[in-house]
Amino acid sequence: MTPLEKLLAARRRWEQDITSKGRADDGRKFVTTSSMEVPALVWAEDPTQSETYMEKLGFPGQYPFTRGVHPSMYRGKWWTMRQFSGFATPEETNKRYRYILEQGGDGLSVAFDLPTLMGRDPDSDWSLGEVGKCGVSIASLEDAEILFRDIPLGKVTTSMTINSPAAIIWAFYIAAAEKQGWKRADLGGTLQNDILKEYIAQKEFIYPPKPSLKLVVDTIEFATREMPKFNPVSISGYHIREAGSTAIQELAFTLADGFAYVEAAIERGLDVDEFAPRLSHFFNSHLDFFEEIGKFRAARRIWAKRMKEKYGAKNDRSLLCRFHTQTAGCSLQAQQPEVNLIRTATEALAAVLGGTQSLHTNSMDETLALPSEKAVTLAMRTQQVLKHEVLASAPIDPLGGSYYVEWMTDKMEDGANQYFDKIDAMGGVVAAIESGFFQRELARAAQVYQSEFDKGERIFVGVNKYVNADEQIDIPILDIAEEDCRKHQVDKLNALRRRRDGKAVQECLDNIKLAAEKDVNLMPHLISGAHAYCTLGEMVDILKEVYSEYEEPVTF
Repeated sequence: MTPLEKLLAARRRWEQDITSKGRADDGRKFVTTSSMEVPALVWAEDPTQSETYMEKLGFPGQYPFTRGVHPSMYRGKWWTMRQFSGFATPEETNKRYRYILEQGGDGLSVAFDLPTLMGRDPDSDWSLGEVGKCGVSIASLEDAEILFRDIPLGKVTTSMTINSPAAIIWAFYIAAAEKQGWKRADLGGTLQNDILKEYIAQKEFIYPPKPSLKLVVDTIEFATREMPKFNPVSISGYHIREAGSTAIQELAFTLADGFAYVEAAIERGLDVDEFAPRLSHFFNSHLDFFEEIGKFRAARRIWAKRMKEKYGAKNDRSLLCRFHTQTAGCSLQAQQPEVNLIRTATEALAAVLGGTQSLHTNSMDETLALPSEKAVTLAMRTQQVLKHEVLASAPIDPLGGSYYVEWMTDKMEDGANQYFDKIDAMGGVVAAIESGFFQRELARAAQVYQSEFDKGERIFVGVNKYVNADEQIDIPILDIAEEDCRKHQVDKLNALRRRRDGKAVQECLDNIKLAAEKDVNLMPHLISGAHAYCTLGEMVDILKEVYSEYEEPVTF
């Protein structure tokens, strides 16, 4: 059989696969604006490409998944519109969540305030000035119950952007769902829980890397055993990119972190095919349209190859690099903020053409404040216009086969592999973190980017070109009254402490400490602590007694 005959046979198998394994089309008519019928997949039938076609591209839903993780992609099911939101008190954020769902949102994505991200209760001296400012304040199960009031957690998937205290916040969520009457196995969603990227980029760590990695594996093991619909880790490149990385660095460092979690879970004794199907990823979609599309396609190919060839995964689902995407917050500008709508729309289009499974579109006012209701609505409408008006007739992987896109995909893969070799030579991700390697790489990339801007070599419309000297901002701005928010949260927390069973609280905290000392899985003990209304700060502090706090070494 010639290479071309093999390729044609593979295409016939894929066409059978799309109906037998893929999601069926939902009845939509796939035609252009001019009513021309659109094929499901456009591909090259050039015999000179046929030998490498299956190795580098394949078909959608088939190894190496360069062209998409599902055979029918958006023809069978749209991406999830998951808008990231959270501010002030749980009561106020609950209202915003119900508004998002009413406006067509498919799932929730929780943004937490800085004290919560750092494991501090709102009455801590360290929390002063930050309660509710950049997300919602959550200190106990009571707050989680309020946050999700009238939202059926067994039916609405929930993503939570939390890392160092992720296991504790997840325990609050699980306990809140159980109080609604749901079983753990009913719950679906994603816990970000990517602590390694915190040391690399975002710096919201509490404990040293090794015990922090142990906590992540606890959640992976617990989800594998009890919560099969939940993604316990979202391996996150978003924050790496926001810290100034290049696209290749974002890709390489994100996947390297993911491989570190896989290796740690295997070392725990888990079979790779037990847990890998529930690992997910989270990428940034920046301004360079084709570079981002190449990055997304390369991520799928790299992940599939490594999972199959190095870790021995046999289940196709273990090979899938499923990912959520958020448009680039660092690309937004305070000047002429309405222009941010255009930036976000372009970034969102790149994410969709790159094959994302869910998407958050940033709001135009996010450089000025947390998003207003009007700005959130426009961000949601951006996705809806893409879905119904721009891409309604699109074939699967419509840019596949473009000389430039395939070249870019290869460049992304080659660059990432070079970084993997460097990281392996250092002894792995944790060793590279402790040596300051990642931090130095990001600093260099950020310096180059800023230098290009300062020299006028990189243009931002309205900032260093096409500037309006007499500009006045006339869009609505959301104002968070932090002092009132903090008082509300502290008063509620004090009332909770007065009425809860103090003896039960202390017993749970003692059990958490003992479990940490014995190095067993902490999740059952944290859930018990949540039900007893132990606070976030109390559970974080008891673990500090075992794990200590981490101080990052100075890196130049």
